[in-house]
Amino acid sequence: MGSIKEYFSEAAKGLKSLVDGMVVTGKELVTPKITEQYPENRATLQIADRFRAELTLIYDKDGRHKCIGCGICQMNCPNGTIQLTTKMVDLPDGKKKRKLDKYMYDLGSCTFCMLCVTTCPQDALEFSNDFEQATFTRDSLIKQLNYRPEPKDEPAAPPKPAIDPEKLAKIKAEALAKAAKIKAEREAAAAAKQEEYPKPAEEKSAEQ
Repeated sequence: MGSIKEYFSEAAKGLKSLVDGMVVTGKELVTPKITEQYPENRATLQIADRFRAELTLIYDKDGRHKCIGCGICQMNCPNGTIQLTTKMVDLPDGKKKRKLDKYMYDLGSCTFCMLCVTTCPQDALEFSNDFEQATFTRDSLIKQLNYRPEPKDEPAAPPKPAIDPEKLAKIKAEALAKAAKIKAEREAAAAAKQEEYPKPAEEKSAEQ
């Protein structure tokens, strides 16, 4: 008798478990789908703004970026993903300034840690959410971030006009006169010193 009760009890538990499973399945049949049918829905696909896909330089409306080539992002990158090269340029005022030449970024080795962005003193970097970066070769993942042509710098200062020949001759004459005067004063001082402190007779004979 006990085995019959146990049999029907287990059968009831199994039936209840089946009903519970069918209820869950029925709910999923009427629940709106959240699976993205990519790439069919590429036109309507929404990616979160905080998604980190690719490092980029921030350009303003005039096509200029803020990177000064300080190399802080390169030093803080744990994988050596960033490689900077700089150059020295002449400013209109005659001074020299270090300027970014190439900003190379290897997407294939990037861990998206965002240390480069957070430590940049100029706020010149950001991560885009463009996740479509698939490619067939790793070499194509190495990108130059400063790919845009830089706007032309301000025109250099006009060359200084040449000095007037007459003015130059006058300056030279004044310099020669000043040098002659200094030489004469030194010779006069030496002669006065010689008269004040004449050499002993022994030294004179030795010189002769």
